[in-house]
Amino acid sequence: MARLVEREKQWETLNDLLGGARRGRGRVAVISGPIAAGKTALLEHFTEQAIAEGTLVLEAAGSRPEQHLPFGILRRILDSAALPDPAVHAEATALLDAVAAPDADASDAARAAGTSDAARAAGTSGVDGTGGLDAGMRVLPHVCALLLRIARDRTVVIAVDDVHHGDELSRAFLLCLARRVRQAGVLIVLTEAVRLLPAQLAFHAELRRQPNCTTIRLPLLSTDGTASILAGRFATAAAQRLSADCRETTGGNPILVNALLEDGLTALGDSEPFQPLAPAENFERAVVDCLHRGDPEIPAVARGIAVLGNAYPPALIGRITDVHIKAVELAVQDLDRCGILGDGAFRAPAARAAVLAATPPGELSALHRRAARLLHQDGAAALDVARHLLATRTPADEWAIPVLQEAAEYALVDDDPELALRCGELAVDSCPEGPRRTALKSRLVSIVWRSSPVAAESHLRQLSREFCAGRLTDRDLLHAVSCLAWMGEARQAGEEVRRLQAAAEEARGAGRPFAYDPDTLAAAQSWLAVVSPPVRDLFPAAGLPGATRPGAPRTPAGTAAAARTPAPYDMPDEAHLPAVEALRTALRGGQGEAAVAEATRVLQRYHLSDRTLIPLVLALLALVYAGRLDLALTWTDRLLGECSARNAPTWQAALGAVRAEAVLRQGDLPGAAAQARQAMSLISVQCWGVGIALPLAVLIEAETQMGNLEEAMNLLEQPVPETMLQTQIGLHYLRARGRCHLATGRYHAALRDFLTCGELMQSWGMDAVELVPWRLDAAEAWLALGNVPRAREYAEQQKQREAGAAGTRTRGALLFSLARTSGDLTYRMKRLTEAVETLEQGEDRIQLARALGELGSGYRAAGDFNRARMLVRKAWHVAKSCGAQPLCQEFTPGQGDGEPVTAGREGREADPPREAEVLSEAEARVALLAARGHTNREIAGKLYVTVSTVEQHLTRIYRKLQVKRRRDLPARLWDLSLPGIA
Repeated sequence: MARLVEREKQWETLNDLLGGARRGRGRVAVISGPIAAGKTALLEHFTEQAIAEGTLVLEAAGSRPEQHLPFGILRRILDSAALPDPAVHAEATALLDAVAAPDADASDAARAAGTSDAARAAGTSGVDGTGGLDAGMRVLPHVCALLLRIARDRTVVIAVDDVHHGDELSRAFLLCLARRVRQAGVLIVLTEAVRLLPAQLAFHAELRRQPNCTTIRLPLLSTDGTASILAGRFATAAAQRLSADCRETTGGNPILVNALLEDGLTALGDSEPFQPLAPAENFERAVVDCLHRGDPEIPAVARGIAVLGNAYPPALIGRITDVHIKAVELAVQDLDRCGILGDGAFRAPAARAAVLAATPPGELSALHRRAARLLHQDGAAALDVARHLLATRTPADEWAIPVLQEAAEYALVDDDPELALRCGELAVDSCPEGPRRTALKSRLVSIVWRSSPVAAESHLRQLSREFCAGRLTDRDLLHAVSCLAWMGEARQAGEEVRRLQAAAEEARGAGRPFAYDPDTLAAAQSWLAVVSPPVRDLFPAAGLPGATRPGAPRTPAGTAAAARTPAPYDMPDEAHLPAVEALRTALRGGQGEAAVAEATRVLQRYHLSDRTLIPLVLALLALVYAGRLDLALTWTDRLLGECSARNAPTWQAALGAVRAEAVLRQGDLPGAAAQARQAMSLISVQCWGVGIALPLAVLIEAETQMGNLEEAMNLLEQPVPETMLQTQIGLHYLRARGRCHLATGRYHAALRDFLTCGELMQSWGMDAVELVPWRLDAAEAWLALGNVPRAREYAEQQKQREAGAAGTRTRGALLFSLARTSGDLTYRMKRLTEAVETLEQGEDRIQLARALGELGSGYRAAGDFNRARMLVRKAWHVAKSCGAQPLCQEFTPGQGDGEPVTAGREGREADPPREAEVLSEAEARVALLAARGHTNREIAGKLYVTVSTVEQHLTRIYRKLQVKRRRDLPARLWDLSLPGIA
C-alpha cells in the first residue's frame, strides 16, 4: 500500500515481535517519529493484519483533552469490544471504580460488586484525594493479572496510539504490564512523539530500559519514497521527474505528499503532468492538520513564522506570539522534523498561505502590528516593517508614518510601484490633517503619476484643494501645477495661481506672512504661460515669451547665462523655471547657442525624478527647436537609459515622444513612427492628457510622408482632449493634420489648419518658425491651390521675419519656398542652390531630398540633363534613406530627368567607377555617404570617426575628383559597393 512506502523494515520488525509473542515471549514496541510521519497508519495496518490472523487486539488512543482523566487509556482498553471475557472486564472495571470512588462509598461499591479483598483495600480514597495516586498504583498489578489471564489461551496485542497524551495512571499501567509480559503471549505496541514533555520522560526512560522493549523510528520519505507514492497514480517516468520537487515542497511528510498528489490529480484529470505539482486545497488542509497534531504552542509559533515570512530568531517569534522562547525553539524543531519548515522557514509558499488563511483576521492583524513594531525597534529595514503595517489593514500609528514614507521610496528604487503606492496611501490615511498630510498627498500623486497619470487624477483632485487652500509647499505647488496642466486643466490652475498672487499682494501690503513665496507663484505663472499660452490672459502683468522672472535681472544671452549664480528657485528637483527659460530662448529666434547652453545646464544639473520629468522634457524640446537634434537624442537616450530599469512608463512615454520628434526632424520616418508608436503604447490615451499631441503628431506626419495616407487619416479619427489645442505642443498636432490634408488633396482644409496655427501663435506671442513654420506650410498650400501670388506673399513674410537669423533647417526650408514661388528660372536656381548648400549642413534630410529634386528639375528645364539626372538620383537616394516612398516615386529615374526607367543596376555604367581607384577605402566610404546626402555629423556617427576627420577626408576627395562642393560629387559614387554600407 502507498501509505507503507519505505516502512518495510519497520513492518518486518513488528511481525517478528508478534511472532515472538505467539511463542510466549512477550514484547513491547515503541513507534516514534515526527508529527504526521505515518505512525498511526503503520499501527492501524499492523493491527488490521493481526486481527485477520486471529490475534486478539485491544486498542486505545491517547487524547490531549482527556489526558487528565484517571485510567483513561486503560478503560478504553478494557472497554474494547474484542475483550472476550466479560468477567475480566467487570472485575477490572470494579477495581478502577473502587479507586476512583470516595473512601466509604468505594468500600461499599467494592462489596456490592463482590470484588476481592485487594480491591476493597485499594478503595481507601479516591485518586483525587490524598493517597489516591498510590491507591491507583496498587490496583494496577491486579488489572495486569486479569489481562494476562486472557493471554494464557491466545496471543494478545495491546495497541495504544499517541501514548504521550495518556494520563499518568494509564502510563503506569502500561509500564507495569510491560514488566510482566516477558513470559506471556502479549505484544504491546505504542506510538509516541519524538519530543516528550518532562512529565513523560520518566515513563519513556523506564519503558526503554526494559530488555523486551524495541524502538521503531519512522523517518520522513526520501526522494525515492516520494517517487514510489507518485508512481501509484502516474507513469514511472513522470513520477521520477516530479519526485524531487514534490520532496522539496513536502519535506517527505507522507500526509503532505498524498495531499499534493490529490491536488495534482484534481487539476490534471487524466492528463500526465509535465510541470511540478501545484499545492492547492488538499495540501493547505493537510498543513493545518499537521499543526494541530502537535503541542498547543505549535500552531501559534507557525502563525508567528508565517507572519514574519522568513527565518527569524526564536526570541523574536516568541515576542510576537507571546510564547516562551524555549517552547518556540521546541516547536520550530517539531515543524522542521515534520517537513513543514526548512531551516526555520516554510518550505512552500502554499504552506505559509494556509497558516495565514487559518488564522482569525483579528488575531492576524494583531500579529502583524506587533511584528511591525518589534521589527522597527530592532532596526529592521523600512520595507520589511511596511509590509506588516500594510497587512494590518488598519491605519498605522504615529511612529509608522515616517517608516511608510521611507518604504515607499525604497519600493520605487526596487521597481515595485504597487508597493510604493500602498505605502503612500496608508501613510496619507494614517496622518491627521495638516501640512504633513498635504506633503504626503503630493508625494502620493508623484508615485501614481509615473505609472498612470489618469489613476492619479483622484489624488490630484484632493491635492488641488490643498493647493487652493495654500497648504502646499513651494515645490509641491509647482509640481501640482505641472500635473494639472498635463491633464488639461491649465486654466483652472492659472486661476488659482492668480488668486493666490492677489492674496499674497494683500498680505504683503498688510505686513502679514503668506503661505507661498512670491517667486514661486511667479514661477508657476511663467510655467503655465509657456505650457498653455492662453492662460497668460489671466495674468495682465505677464510678458511675452522671453520675459524674465518678475524681479529678476536680465542676463545677456549666450554669455554669463550658463554660469550665473543659482536663483532662489534653483533648488534640487526644482527645474521648472530654468526649463521654461531654455524653451523661451529657443523660440526667440537667433539665440540658438544661448538656448542650447541653458537647456544643457538644466539637463546636467537636475536628475530624472517625478518632479523634474516635465521640466527635462521641455529642456529637450528646447534643444530640438534650437536645431541640436544630435544633442537632444544623446540626452534623451541617456535619460531613457536611466528609467529603462524602473517601472515608470509615464517617464518612458514622455521621453520617447521627444525622441520621436527629434528623429522625425532628422528625416528618419520609419524610426520616428516606430518611436512614436512605442511611446503611445506605454500608457493609455487617457493617461497622456494633452501630451498626446506630440507623439500623435509625429506619427501622423511620419505616416503621411511615408505614403501611408489611409493610416494617417485613421489616426486623425482618434479622440483627443478638447484643451489640447490650447497648449504649445497642440500646434504640432494641428500642423501634422494640415500636412495630412495637404497630401490627400484637401488643400483648403490644410490651409485652414496652417492659418489657425498662425493665428494661435501670433495671439500667444510665440510666432517662431522653429516651433511651427506655418507661413511656409501656408505657402505650400496656396501653391497646391494654384495661387502663386498668395504663396509668394507668405514666403516673403517669413523671409522678412527671419532676416538671416534662422538656423539651417528653417533657412533651407525658406529658400526652398522662395524658389518654388518664383517664376524666374535664374532666381529659382539660385535660391535652390543656396537651399541645398544650407540643408547639406543640417539634419533635415527630407527637405534636402525635396530641394535636390527641385534643383534637378531646374537643371532639366535649363537643358543640363546630366546634372539634372545626377541631382535627381541623389534626391532619390536621400528620400530612400528617409523612407519617404512618395518622394522616391517622384524621383524615380525617367520621371522627369531624361533618363529611361531601369531596375536595379541595369542600364548603369558597366565598368567600375574610376573613383574606386582614385580614392582610398576610407575616402570612398566618406564620399559615398556624402553623395547620398548624409551630413558630416551623420557620416562621423556611421563610420565611428570624428567630424574633423570627415572634413579632412572631404577636402582630399574634392581635390582628387576635381569638384568644389558636395552636390557636385559624381553620380557613379552611388554604385560603389562597400562593406558595411547599404
